[in-house]
Order: sequence, then structure tokens, then C-alpha cells
Amino acid sequence: MFHVKPWLHTDGPVSCGHARPRRASSSTRHESAPGRRELHEDRAELRPPGSQRQQLREATISATDRLILALDVPTASEARETVDALADTVSFYKIGLELFLSGGYFELADWLRSKDKRVFADLKLFDVPQTVGSAVRQLRTRDVDFVTVHGNDAILRAACDAAAGDLGILAVTVLTSLDRADMEDLGFEADVGDVVLSRARRAESIGCAGVISSGHEAARVRSAVSPPFRIVVPGIRAAVEAGTDDQKRTVDVESAFEAGADYIVMGRPIRNAPDPARAAASVQERIAAWFRQADDDRKHGDKAP
Repeated sequence: MFHVKPWLHTDGPVSCGHARPRRASSSTRHESAPGRRELHEDRAELRPPGSQRQQLREATISATDRLILALDVPTASEARETVDALADTVSFYKIGLELFLSGGYFELADWLRSKDKRVFADLKLFDVPQTVGSAVRQLRTRDVDFVTVHGNDAILRAACDAAAGDLGILAVTVLTSLDRADMEDLGFEADVGDVVLSRARRAESIGCAGVISSGHEAARVRSAVSPPFRIVVPGIRAAVEAGTDDQKRTVDVESAFEAGADYIVMGRPIRNAPDPARAAASVQERIAAWFRQADDDRKHGDKAP
């Protein structure tokens, strides 16, 4: 039995995992693509201001789901041990390529669902559009919330068409392990933030459920997209840990949500803690405290003359 996806709405047409606002001539968007400026103006008209944007952003995500725990471990059995140890402190898990290649990946996904956990398949699908679409159709048979997809517009569109509203497509923008120098090595002369913003805008226009973005670029993305479009921020560290591993563009918990994150992804800071459950509970407390403060600030702002 499939769980109801909290990012699925029922007040409009569903595309790629979340309902998109009704727009004139949306049926012909891909046949006669408007200019970039027209697309940006179209989105701006649909974007509510101020506190209403914050309320829409918070509306459909439960408090504990905002923390996604990365199960980047060698085996499914070790993943199960981690989940059992964390108990109720974590309700959302990311399972990636390491577990996919270790065996028992889909059995693990089913097991997580049996324990009433949400599942993010971080597979970063990247191939010709037809192959990516076929892979997404296969994944639709599993009760998974999100899957990551790399690539250009045609690849993302194929994934969205194949998802058919049953699976949220998250477009990868720029990996958090890459900085400006790495991008130049890959042949990109543009600023990292500009690349992330461009890819996020295109992902929204195609119909993706959201994007993966570092906390450094999340604020620019949030200001450019409508609230139902999800921003998932990986590379979350305590401030004192920044720069101590392969993640280069990192932020802490509060900074990520201040920038506009809907979800954060954490792995090693929790898994490698002396008491992982306590570490996860501490992060959940920090998230809850941030949103309480944001709610108080919004209420006081609404009362201001």
C-alpha cells in the first residue's frame, strides 16, 4: 500500500511528484518554448510574498521529516542497524549508490516503509532520456518519495513524464563536493551560484518536485521558485566541522533553513557520533527551535503596523 506523499497536492494537475499551479497555455509549453524572461515573469506572478510564502513552505512537511539521514554505509544489514539505533529520532532516510551496489537495496526500501519511514532514493540517474525514463518507471513500482536525476532538460523531462505524479524528481544542480576551481576544471566558466540558479529554474519549469542545492545557493533558489518547489540541502555540518571532509560548500542546520531549505541531509555527523540517537535528537530540536522562532517572527511581523 502506498503512503500518501506529503508533497502531493490535489488542487491541480500533477507533474513529476507535485501539483503545479495552473497556467495559461501550459499544454503547449514544450512545443513553443517562451523566452527565458517570459518564464521568469510567469513564475514571479505566481509567487506569494512574505509570510505567506513561509506558510506555504511549511504547510505540508512534518517537523521530523525535515531531517533526512544519509544511510551511506556498506551493507543493508548495517543500514538496518543504524535505523534501529536511531529509533524515532529520524523518520526520513536517503539510500544511495553504495547500498544500491551492495545488494538488497529495494528490500531495504521496503523494510524502511514497513517501519513507517520515508525513503529518498539518491541514485543520481544520468543517461539518455529514454533510459532514464524507463528507470523511473521501474522505480515507480516502489513506495519511494524522491529520486535524484542528473542531466539536461530532455533527461529531466523524461524522468518527470515517467514519474507521473507517483514519485518526486529532484534535479541535481551542482554537487556540494565541487567548488569554483572544480567547475573550471570541468569546463564551466560560470559562477557556481549562477549554474545552480539556472538549473533550478529549468527544473521547476519542467515540473520537478525540487532540487538538490547547497546552502550557499539555497537563498537565491528560494527567491526564484514557488513554495511547493522543494529545496533539499546536503552537506550539513556543525560550523566547527566545515572543511574537514570531501564536502566543500557546507552550512550548519540553522543557516540551511534560514536560506530556504525544506529538507536537510546529514550523514556522518550523526552516524559517527558517540551516541547517534542523541545527535539526531539534538538536530531535530535545533530544527524545531528554528521554525518556532520563524513562526514567532512571522506573527509579530503580521501584527506590525
